[in-house]
Amino acid sequence: MMNQEFRELVWQKGRELYRDMPWRDDTRPYFALVSELMLQQTQVDRVVPKFEGFITAFPDEMSLAQASLADVLKHWQGLGYNRRAKYLHEAAKKIVTEFKGEFPSTFDDLVSLPGVGKNTAGAILAYSFNQPAIFIETNIRTVYLHHFFHDGTTIHDREIVALLEATIDPEHPREWYWALMDYGNFLKRSGRGRLQQSKHYKKQTPLKGSVREVRGQIITALASHDMTRVQLSQQLRADARFESALSGLMKDGLVEESADKLHLTK
Repeated sequence: MMNQEFRELVWQKGRELYRDMPWRDDTRPYFALVSELMLQQTQVDRVVPKFEGFITAFPDEMSLAQASLADVLKHWQGLGYNRRAKYLHEAAKKIVTEFKGEFPSTFDDLVSLPGVGKNTAGAILAYSFNQPAIFIETNIRTVYLHHFFHDGTTIHDREIVALLEATIDPEHPREWYWALMDYGNFLKRSGRGRLQQSKHYKKQTPLKGSVREVRGQIITALASHDMTRVQLSQQLRADARFESALSGLMKDGLVEESADKLHLTK
């Protein structure tokens, strides 16, 4: 497919498949940061109500930075991968302290924030600052694999980056990425994702039966009230995963123990 033909198709699909989202209605960088971290490993449909509740509780960087981690984790419940909540909390504190409340607007400053890698930084630059930054994520891979790579099973992201650089609309990068994201989501839901062709594709492990499942159960239980290890173990009807899950949460700084009681980190 020729680049111009591809551009026209993506713009057409973007208009047809546009999805309304709160972080598109308001593109301030704080909203972009929160949504990008929430969307890692989590579907949009699940994120939207959690995002709205989170923003109601913590409408800006200052309110999030001033909150306790325990309170942040309570509002994060249901999203899983709770380390993302800790990263977000730490990022807000860094913005308030080191950046004096001014949200960073350069790539180097953005990647200095906890939990922000090069793709998240690129997304913030594109969505909030309307800069033609280059970044890759699942939906973007899906679109380029579908149109430019009919063969092969180890397509490296650098090959997609080259095509993205050649086709991006430098004047309207925000809307261009929205179109790519919505079109890629449509292709995946239609069974045409072909992500197995990507060298970077990793199928998410099932939650059921995993240590990750128990980690989430522990966070949910402690969000209600503090309790001893025995009480927590009994409430969860703990199995062999319990100790590994609990020790992992404590190592990550999400759960602490004091006066023989376990509690979310204050």
